[in-house]
Amino acid sequence: MKKYLLTTMGIAGMATFMACNQGKRTPDATQSTPDALAANVDSTVNPAQDFFDYANGGWIKRNPIPPEYSSWGIGNLVQEELYKRLRIINEHAAENPADDISRKIAAFWKSGMDSVGINAAGIKPIEDQLKAIDAVTTPQQLLQLAATQNIFTGAMCQTYIAQDAKNSDVMALQFYQGGLGLPNRDYYFNTDDRTTKVRQAYPAHIARMLQFTGLDSSAANTAANNILQLETILAKSSRKLEALRDPEANYHKMPVTALNKIAGNIDWISFIKQQGVNSFADTIIVGQPEFYTALSNAVKSQPLETWKNYLKWHLISSAAPALSDTIALTDFAFYGTLLRGQEKQKPRWKRVLDTEERAMGEALGQLFVKEFFNATAKKRYEALVEDIRGALKIRIQNLTWMSDSTKEKALYKLSRITKKVGYPDKWKDFSAMEIKEQSYLQNITAAHKWWHQYEINKLGKPVDRNEWDMTPQTYNAYYNPSNNEIVLPAGIFTVPGKRDEELDDALVYGYAGASTIGHEITHGFDDEGRQFDAAGNLKSWWTKDDAAKFNARAAVMVKQFDDYVVVDSLHINGKATLGENIADLGGILLGWDAFQQTDQFKKGEKIAGYTPSQRYFMGYTLGWLSHTKKEELARRVLIDVHSPAKFRVNGPFSDVDAFYEVYGVKQGDGMWRADSTRVRIW
Repeated sequence: MKKYLLTTMGIAGMATFMACNQGKRTPDATQSTPDALAANVDSTVNPAQDFFDYANGGWIKRNPIPPEYSSWGIGNLVQEELYKRLRIINEHAAENPADDISRKIAAFWKSGMDSVGINAAGIKPIEDQLKAIDAVTTPQQLLQLAATQNIFTGAMCQTYIAQDAKNSDVMALQFYQGGLGLPNRDYYFNTDDRTTKVRQAYPAHIARMLQFTGLDSSAANTAANNILQLETILAKSSRKLEALRDPEANYHKMPVTALNKIAGNIDWISFIKQQGVNSFADTIIVGQPEFYTALSNAVKSQPLETWKNYLKWHLISSAAPALSDTIALTDFAFYGTLLRGQEKQKPRWKRVLDTEERAMGEALGQLFVKEFFNATAKKRYEALVEDIRGALKIRIQNLTWMSDSTKEKALYKLSRITKKVGYPDKWKDFSAMEIKEQSYLQNITAAHKWWHQYEINKLGKPVDRNEWDMTPQTYNAYYNPSNNEIVLPAGIFTVPGKRDEELDDALVYGYAGASTIGHEITHGFDDEGRQFDAAGNLKSWWTKDDAAKFNARAAVMVKQFDDYVVVDSLHINGKATLGENIADLGGILLGWDAFQQTDQFKKGEKIAGYTPSQRYFMGYTLGWLSHTKKEELARRVLIDVHSPAKFRVNGPFSDVDAFYEVYGVKQGDGMWRADSTRVRIW
């Protein structure tokens, strides 16, 4: 995925859209609004020393991070515009629900905005589930309840439906590590000051939350320490972030009965039936078998009471944002303030819109694209995809380190990449989602149930390769290796506050062509994506010699990013971020190749004092216009496969020869790297 400036699911937005009609743009130096690139520059910074601070520093100085956010940047600006528009859609629906979709939107909005009712209810919306946990007296009862609760909370483990990595025509039930209350396994073991502070504060937070469920202070504190011990057992057998990026090592296909053998204290056939999977799941795919062995052992070794409190903890933690302000703010103090540096919550109406996006964002998307993204814009970006595809074709043909046989297969895979631009051709049918006049948490639960059943219904049926996993208004994009496709929602092409005619090709080829389209296409050929063939199957198509050469070149990039210090003593994890770093570099190179074919590049006329070549690199950097609090940076270093924004600019630019030429970078400059240490892959 390309963007990671926000972390809320459904990061989205729309102001106006850039056209990408190659060679047909007419740059206008007398724009009605400030130039989108020049306005952000910090002229006190030498671009050869720190390009990110040069291109974005002026904006960063003028725009401090608001207290309710952990970072602030272009993604937030786009999101703010979307918030305003979606609020209007919701309020209009509440006033005049004309059809089924608008009635659901109205019901969801009203339930979420009913702060008086939500606060009066307190813990009541989950009282029945808490009573069910209290009623458990045997391990068998515990596991039956855990299987049901897992659908909503992710307690114990992760189960989901997805394409079989080695047979992309088949949907399969998949088992993955999970069940932790902290962001990932490193939080349970790392010894740096920030992580240690979080881990030490965790039991007290659990105890405060458990007191809302009815435990007294002493019992809650004892339970919290036992829960930490239990989760530490699970974390110990959980794989590190970089290890999860090896698709072959995280693929273990087996009959359900085999999982019973390696994790025999849990009846897995009963577990999946309890989740509603009654057929088409004789064979499953387990990502990390050792985790399930540890989970099974813990079911036997840890007291039943500890497990019951563990389920209570994960229940209230998951439900907290939809419960009373007292509960929600207690939850936020840990997960929002301590972990991410947010000083206060977003206003309720924004939080409701975020939740609504997760629940039925595509329904909102149908209304959204009618007004903000037309068929003409869709065609323009489809054309830009072909420009970038053509640039990669030439690069593959010209590679000196790859054999002809692997080149032939790479070119075939490239030709088979499907592009999805703007919005889906077919919309999901939400008519069976039981969103109605009921409590906020009941509506959220109804959405969970709908999505759960929607996924289960995929088992035993042909793969729907036309489906989208993001909504049109999302400010993000992705490459799906199982479908060999790039998905580019309408929202990702937005430049806040700008009309299409104000955007020159240089900006567009950097912002949309490089940091989005080129980035996603390159994912098909990064260290993970290259292991999937043209049909989307995890299958080797490289010669051993070519694979070794690729890995040697990728190792140069791992070393480069390992050396970057993000905050305190925390370095970027070069192995964990390798795929995204390769995609960033590839996107920049492809966008640059394609941009050189445009009339603007050939004419070389300046806009706002900058040459077309300079504007191209500034356009790419615009995609990473943001700054982030230290708490959030530290969190992302541990859990995110993306490098922080600054390093997604300065890192790959220092590997691009054209950047050195355009900005006169020389030895001794901050952006300079010796030629022998520059990454050369695609």
